[in-house]
Amino acid sequence: MRQISPGSKVVSAFGWWSYQLIFGAALAISAPWILARRGRHYLQTLLPRLGFPGGREPGVPSSSAGTLWIHAVSVGEVSVAGTLAKGLPVEIPLVVSTITPTGQQRAREVFRGRAEVGYLPFELGFAVRRWFRRFHPKALVLVEGDLWPLVLRTARGRGVPTVVINGRISDRSFPRLLRFRRWLAPLFGPVDFFAMQTEVDRDRLLALGVEPERVAVTGNLKFETALPDRLPTLEATFEALAGDRPILIAGSTMAGEDELVLEAFRRLLEEGKKALLLLVPRHPERWGDVYRLAVDRGFAVARRSGFDQEEAEKETEVVLLDTLGELAALYRLAASAFIGGTLVAKGGHNPLESARFGVPTVVGPSMENFREMAGHFDVASAWRRVDSAEKLAATWQHWLDHPEEAEEVGHRGARLIESHRGALEATLEVLQPIFHSLAVPRPMGSRSEPDHDDR
Repeated sequence: MRQISPGSKVVSAFGWWSYQLIFGAALAISAPWILARRGRHYLQTLLPRLGFPGGREPGVPSSSAGTLWIHAVSVGEVSVAGTLAKGLPVEIPLVVSTITPTGQQRAREVFRGRAEVGYLPFELGFAVRRWFRRFHPKALVLVEGDLWPLVLRTARGRGVPTVVINGRISDRSFPRLLRFRRWLAPLFGPVDFFAMQTEVDRDRLLALGVEPERVAVTGNLKFETALPDRLPTLEATFEALAGDRPILIAGSTMAGEDELVLEAFRRLLEEGKKALLLLVPRHPERWGDVYRLAVDRGFAVARRSGFDQEEAEKETEVVLLDTLGELAALYRLAASAFIGGTLVAKGGHNPLESARFGVPTVVGPSMENFREMAGHFDVASAWRRVDSAEKLAATWQHWLDHPEEAEEVGHRGARLIESHRGALEATLEVLQPIFHSLAVPRPMGSRSEPDHDDR
């Protein structure tokens, strides 16, 4: 790993003050809109992202010499971080940051008793300094490359080595980054090493001006993710509710997509097929809208959150999963799974969550966020692609009529995942140079530094 150098000060002190002023102004201007649209979801993040401490993780010291900071934006990145953590020396103290509340909840589950969990501070000097004073990290690992200039500048100024793991540059962001290449030094310059998912990601990084010696291809850690813990009580509830009906799961659906899924399910029922649909919107703030949409379409709908209050009726046709952190484990119940964000142009979501259980999986045309993974699935015929509600319904009907074909598709997906393991070992090798400075015993009775001021 290269030595951190002072680097060319491409941004003056005035430039950094201007950047923070612009960021703060944008935050203030957008706050009313964010609170109006997603207030219930994001209000809880405000104080922590300003640098004020949140709740402590029980059994985890609030700071330790040699702490490794892992930043993971949301649920998908947290799963990758959890995979990485399983390969780390147990004596390395961890702190994990996220941006979204869903990611925060997932991180508290994955890292319970192993790491402190908090929100990434806003790009404001006082908030970033508070974070560094509270946790005094000795190294920073960024999952997939969520780069924030002020955080990176502060890390470099404190001599904190920074590594991107499982890095990728999406089809959507690459043209924009290329257009502004000459101004990217504050983003890419402070990062010591980039461990990228694919050769395409590596080539894109080189095209953006990153030196070849700072980049390697280590594979996709999502292929290494362990199976989620079972939820036996909830699984039994769904199986009782379904009775002799197969369970279809539409996971991580996006705005404009739920209508298509419900239309496909309606067509299936009209053909005389019996099934129970588990509908899972990606964003919690849409739960109420999707529930009303399903009711307005004439379906008998139950909300997962109501299971504890009143038992869902046997005639329920659609269950809205309006709770967090359960979808990944429930995929094992599915006769078939549809992966959302694919019938609308959102770039797709992770198909491995269903495929690792051998569940026959169907997706729409939009999988730009997982282009190499999608290519492997296409070549192996390990899923089915559709581009309309009609074709989704036809696929579900065909697989219910021909379960042996559905089973073979599912098996191909599971075999594909097994054949692409190895990214964890390659990633740990990249991180080896920083382990010697991190693998230190936790001091007994360690406490956080007091945060007296923001000088």
